[in-house]
Amino acid sequence: MNIDSHQHFWRYSAVEYPWIKPEWPIRRDFLPPDLALEMARVGIEGCVAVQAQQTVAEARWLLSLADEHAFIKGVVGWVDLQSSRVEEPLAELARHPRFVGVRHVVQDEPDDNFMLRPAFQRGIGKLRQFNLAYDLLVFPKQLPAAIQLVANFPEQRFVLDHIAKPFIRDGAISPWREQIRELAKAPNVWCKVSGMVTEAKWDAWHAEDFRPYLDVVFAAFGGERLMFGTDWPVATLAGSYEQVHGLAADYTRSLTAEAREKFFGGNAAAFYQLKP
Repeated sequence: MNIDSHQHFWRYSAVEYPWIKPEWPIRRDFLPPDLALEMARVGIEGCVAVQAQQTVAEARWLLSLADEHAFIKGVVGWVDLQSSRVEEPLAELARHPRFVGVRHVVQDEPDDNFMLRPAFQRGIGKLRQFNLAYDLLVFPKQLPAAIQLVANFPEQRFVLDHIAKPFIRDGAISPWREQIRELAKAPNVWCKVSGMVTEAKWDAWHAEDFRPYLDVVFAAFGGERLMFGTDWPVATLAGSYEQVHGLAADYTRSLTAEAREKFFGGNAAAFYQLKP
């Protein structure tokens, strides 16, 4: 099954989604029927819905969508990992077979070492007992903390979102390249090839702009720990669903059929332990 490992749904509200800027054309609802149309055009059959709001209520809502739409194979939601009672929402959400992971919007935290706070690490330490993965959403400046975090929890499954958002629009590659190589040494870390177009010049990118960054992650993580994702609908700020899929399809054209199958679905299914 071909899987989009990273996308979002929301019923738009300026209060609930303050990170969506007033000038962005994504200030509207994006729901499963909208995504189904996009997926069908490129042969994607399943998806993983990822949190876009830091509330447990949103996680519950995403799971209700998964109950209604069989193509939503997994949900990555938010819980307050720093709470002394974090086990309670984890236990509640993990009872649902489609709840597969947790994410915190670390990229917006002013403290670059936020993930190394004792309370946060305590929360990370609770995920494994519920068989949950953790999505790392960071900027390049937060990669050193990510490297330390994954070393502290070698049995925990981690996946790096959006290849850590390198500065593609500026063509900068170091120290991101070296830090990605270091992070990838940890066998418990996987990586989503997603969200790249919004890190490029939105209205003026070219496919070759992404190749140096793709070369780095494919060499670092190899064919067993990389998965395709779109970051729809955020990615539509810089390119269509078909364009985002096309970038990955073109880059991976030289891979074997087996390697492409893993990249476009098998690895996501294995990492998140998705059920049919």
